[in-house]
Amino acid sequence: MKVFSVFGYTGSGKTTTIENIIKELKKRRYSVGSVKEIHYEDFAIDTVGTNTHRHKMAGSELVTARGYYETDILFPEKISMEKLLSFYDQDYVVLEGVTDYNLPKILSAKNIEEIEERIDESVFAISGRISNEIDSYKGIPVINSMDNIDKLVDMIEEKVFDKLPDFDANCCTACGYDCRTLGIKILKGEAKRGDCILSQSKVRLFIDDRKIDMVPFVQKILYNAIHGVVSELEGYKKDAKIKIEIGNEDE
Repeated sequence: MKVFSVFGYTGSGKTTTIENIIKELKKRRYSVGSVKEIHYEDFAIDTVGTNTHRHKMAGSELVTARGYYETDILFPEKISMEKLLSFYDQDYVVLEGVTDYNLPKILSAKNIEEIEERIDESVFAISGRISNEIDSYKGIPVINSMDNIDKLVDMIEEKVFDKLPDFDANCCTACGYDCRTLGIKILKGEAKRGDCILSQSKVRLFIDDRKIDMVPFVQKILYNAIHGVVSELEGYKKDAKIKIEIGNEDE
């Protein structure tokens, strides 16, 4: 799954850019998901007095509203981007306004000042209203999504890579970089997605069919613990593939 963000100031053309990107990705036969980050402290889809709100106030930890044409799952908290993305399995997921996660970004801006205030090394393209005035900024392409969406999505196909983990630098630098620096290196062509040690992992953990990323230290603990137990069993062979499934205690 490939994930990227379009971010910038209100009125810069973010949503229009995202709409055009989604349409073009669909035209190219990709499956697409999206996430809208809302920077408004009082935001809530659920309103006081509704039945779902009453469920939440009574203590329900997860509330779902299931209608004829839509199902809304309501978490009474802001969940992490990692957990949120675990609900997606599309080819591309487009995030609007997300800047606190390890991923490539498109900056949407109205003027040079907004570019200078928000740009960082994770930005691989610029779009929005400023694209009516310039076609590049310090070597970064500035592309109008209204009349040049092919070029913008070509860049997305070229630059956006399979989602990287976002481990703290104190947890993992097995590839030689922290996760965010590796992402920047990949964008610059100075590293490859396969350099992430998780791509070479011999240990994979799934919980309810959701893959859980583990730093090398945790992988080593799990690997040694499992091999230490099963090596004493009849039928064990060195270097054999081992698969373990654990159900509920009541099963």
